[in-house]
Amino acid sequence: MTTTTIASPELNTMDRCDRCGAQAYVRVVLESSGGALLFCGHHARSVEATLKPLSSQWHDETSRLTEKVPVSVD
Repeated sequence: MTTTTIASPELNTMDRCDRCGAQAYVRVVLESSGGALLFCGHHARSVEATLKPLSSQWHDETSRLTEKVPVSVD
């Protein structure tokens, strides 16, 4: 049995959605295989009802989509 270790729990701009290639904001680790799937917010919502019961981890960073970044006017 192969075990996948996730080095960094945070997703970054290099992590891409397995469905459409957009930036991934959700990582799903499947209980059965330990394999990880990456999804953008849109595709994560579309598969959530099916995959969430089959997952051992549902790492969701979609809140970053609405974060307000402070802007300095100096």
